[in-house]
Amino acid sequence: MAFTKLQKVLISDSLDPCCRDILQAGGIQVLEKPGLSKEELLQEIRDCDGLVVRSATKVSADVLEAAGRLQVVGRAGTGVDNVDVEAATRKGVLVMNTPTGNSLSAAELTCGMILCLARQIPQAAASMKEGKWDRKKTIGYDPIITPETSAAFGVEQLPLEQIWPRCDFITVHTPLLPSTTGLLNDSTFAKCRRGVQVVNCARGGIVDEGALLRALRSGQCGGAALDVFTQEPPKDRDLVDHPNVICCPHLGASTREAQSRCGKEIAMQMVDMATGKGLVGVVNGQALSKAFAPETKPWISLAKALGTVLHGMAKQATGNVQVCTLGAPLKDASSYLAPAVVSGMLAGGKKEVTLVNAMLLAQEAGVKVTATHGDTCPEPEGLLQVALQGTPHRVTGTVQGSTPVLQELNGATFKQPAPLVGPLLIYRAKASETSTLPALAGLLEKAGIQLQSYHSSSAVAGEQWSVAGLSAPLPDLSGLKPCTTEVFQLHP
Repeated sequence: MAFTKLQKVLISDSLDPCCRDILQAGGIQVLEKPGLSKEELLQEIRDCDGLVVRSATKVSADVLEAAGRLQVVGRAGTGVDNVDVEAATRKGVLVMNTPTGNSLSAAELTCGMILCLARQIPQAAASMKEGKWDRKKTIGYDPIITPETSAAFGVEQLPLEQIWPRCDFITVHTPLLPSTTGLLNDSTFAKCRRGVQVVNCARGGIVDEGALLRALRSGQCGGAALDVFTQEPPKDRDLVDHPNVICCPHLGASTREAQSRCGKEIAMQMVDMATGKGLVGVVNGQALSKAFAPETKPWISLAKALGTVLHGMAKQATGNVQVCTLGAPLKDASSYLAPAVVSGMLAGGKKEVTLVNAMLLAQEAGVKVTATHGDTCPEPEGLLQVALQGTPHRVTGTVQGSTPVLQELNGATFKQPAPLVGPLLIYRAKASETSTLPALAGLLEKAGIQLQSYHSSSAVAGEQWSVAGLSAPLPDLSGLKPCTTEVFQLHP
């Protein structure tokens, strides 16, 4: 895998020593330099394979551009708003975080904020004196967790439009994304109960600070507890100084336990990635987590090889590419096989293509990828078919044991599937042509190259394809071209 060569990792923020210790125990050289200026970071990052940060270091596009060897950025925490994820993806750099490392500490602070806001309890006492026993259930909204899962820990899921008018307290626990920026705004505050109280220990910007201040001044919001701000430290003091606002200087994850968990988790994730054991916490390449499973690696190799073969035949890396998986074992495989096909098609260009940036680079190159699946398949292991729409070019392969093999090429089938490993020479010639093999043997002898395997296809329209596995690529194909209709080399 492309992401298993971590030799040197820079830790540029203050982290628990366990992070350094785990990385070093995993055979990774660690450079620990917290508090670097941007100029110093640009210099230090040049020869590093990995970077571990908290929230102080800003991993901007120019930092990523300066990092010639960088493969992964690890954020020891939940949010990744200090990392330019799009720029990282474009360069093929993996971004990972520790989604659960500081969740408990942030939740503790949220509960503390709620208690601080809710010190007055006469309403509850008055309710009991009236003979009521009013114990509301927590309500919430989550676009990922199912309602059944939420119900298991006592949360009733509702659409946001139903939540606003029912809440006494609103707490937010999301990353800062375009879809969550300004989630609480003038419009949503207007839909809430008068006196609603707000807690934000997640990210500044999720709550529109101008709208919150207006709601506090009008009494629509009865109080707010804030650990995070749009600008940190905040220069506009109106919100901080409001008498109904409790605020902290971004302390949600500032507990010894949270820092230890985050440092430990990000280090273990990097070591697991470097040793090929697994990939978790991925922000910009979630499908890659499956690519680390031993049973999927040969299929990744097959997909890359088929993409390379398709490009070799079509002589182009544009158009509509159709990726079809067949058979139950490959039912959910297109998420990582489609990027692998594209990485094979685009290999050899100016930019390094990985499973992280393949789909983005494909879009920029004018390649549209369509993935489909069919359950019916003659092979128990499954089949992968790749075609370039509007052309006759189509390739089909499977995996035998742990070896990717080619079964069909432009309608011509191989009775004995051809292994897609090592340097390959692929050519098409007339089925009755007898001079092709002698010409190939002469070229191999002249170049000192060994023929390691040879497979030929059935004849289609009087021609057949041949796949020759070589010990090294042929430096000159001119002696073979006169007796072939089409010839190309590749190294899948």
